Amino acid sequence: MTLPLMPKATAVWLIEKTALTFTQIAEFCGMHPLEVQAIADGEVAAGIVGYDPVANHQVTQAEITRCEADPSLRLSILTVTNPVTRRSRGARYTPVAKRNDRPDAIVFLLRNFPQLSEMQIIKLLGTTKDTIAKVRDKQHWNSANIKPRDPVILGLCSQTDLNMMVGAANERLVREGQHVPQPLPIAEDEEAA
Repeated sequence: MTLPLMPKATAVWLIEKTALTFTQIAEFCGMHPLEVQAIADGEVAAGIVGYDPVANHQVTQAEITRCEADPSLRLSILTVTNPVTRRSRGARYTPVAKRNDRPDAIVFLLRNFPQLSEMQIIKLLGTTKDTIAKVRDKQHWNSANIKPRDPVILGLCSQTDLNMMVGAANERLVREGQHVPQPLPIAEDEEAA
């Protein structure tokens, strides 16, 4: 079930501006009826400014009026006809706990997607040219412990971003008249990892 944007603020507005029952508001906002009652009593959400779901195209006034007339009816949220697609622009900040995974991801990308340029790897993983060069030349301080691991599984980039980068690299190779490399088969030891 799709919930409205800012459910508590929406509940505050619905309590203040409509004659809907607590159950109707609770089901629309994904809350418990007792929580809605606590909001109405001022015990919860004190200071939260109401968020108008009608002005923000989440429900129509006609739908509210229809449900006010019959307490057994339930509000239905409007479906968004033009959803906003958010696309991540690659890794920007990598948490400290995942930074040691970057060399593993670099090796994976260099081995499985040799068509990716250094700039594409930098954008995907939030790394540097120097780190890529050291990993490629086995000059990295932790070279003995680096093993190829998928950056998507490590959480360093999304599968969508990786697919987009590989697609762009393949298109570049086709434009230049070069051979597009086929993906390597997964080794048995990598499957077990």
